Amino acid sequence: MQIDLRTVSIEPLRQTFDHLARRFGNKPASRYQEGSYDIQATENLHYRPTWDPDQLIYDASITRIVMQDWYALKDPRQFYYNNYTLARARQQETTEANFTFVETRGLADAIPDDLRQTVLDLLVPLRHAAWGANMNNTLVCGYGYAAIFTQACMFHAMDNLGIAQYLSRIGLLLGDVEALEAGKTDWLESEVWQPLRRYVEDTLVIRDPFELYVAQNVALDGLLYPLVYEQLIDGDLSPRGASAVAMLTQFMRDWYEETRKWIDAVIKTAAAESPANRAVLEEWTTHWTQRAADALLPIVRQANAEQAETMLAEEVTALKARLKKTGIEI
Repeated sequence: MQIDLRTVSIEPLRQTFDHLARRFGNKPASRYQEGSYDIQATENLHYRPTWDPDQLIYDASITRIVMQDWYALKDPRQFYYNNYTLARARQQETTEANFTFVETRGLADAIPDDLRQTVLDLLVPLRHAAWGANMNNTLVCGYGYAAIFTQACMFHAMDNLGIAQYLSRIGLLLGDVEALEAGKTDWLESEVWQPLRRYVEDTLVIRDPFELYVAQNVALDGLLYPLVYEQLIDGDLSPRGASAVAMLTQFMRDWYEETRKWIDAVIKTAAAESPANRAVLEEWTTHWTQRAADALLPIVRQANAEQAETMLAEEVTALKARLKKTGIEI
């Protein structure tokens, strides 16, 4: 008896979901596409919000930015829930290892007292600004349109919550509970921090989700992170004896470099959609970048009085050059 074994390829009738086939063709979709595209609720919403009957629950017209297809605002990192959490888990392992290294070897105790106080005065109040960034990105997620955009904003919101917690841990490590209390007092009462506090509180009441995206993620974070974590921590304080703090803030630097790719991609796509969009984005970036620069100057001056203006000017110039690549002229 002879048996012939043959391989038979069975072509499936459906390669993917219908809504993805309409967009990309009848071919296998990636996990990012399955978890991101064309899943925005658009029908059968039943009622309008009781707090604003003039808008829909999910309303693209709430912002001045107009997109023919909001799903054009894709994330170049292609983050969806699964690979986002895996990426952050790996980064958290690295950060935990850094904290353990600093704690077990007493590196925090080796920081001179005056330098330690400078670090506490600089970093601990920033946990309140990071909490504001968490709230703002949560609002963009809630009021923005298209899951491909809003899910990335929620990831960004949770990242900022994590950053606030890391800053709290740094405060506890370097100055115990008293450092957190002093940082809160500075945030509420110190003249140095009131411009930034007002900036954060003013952004908390912005109604347009895309303007809020610009004010928080483009303007404020685009200046704050390179100024604080690159210029001050890495460039100024670390060579003077605070290298342990550079290890403890590694996540912030890596996170900023990663997320700016997504932020720039969103702004570039929105600006390229129409001249009207570009004009609105230029209006917003010009206004909020100037306000962010004014708010950050006293903070930088407190940490480095001699070079504060130079540092700020360098980062404003760098942000302008970065935005020019996206089609935005400040």
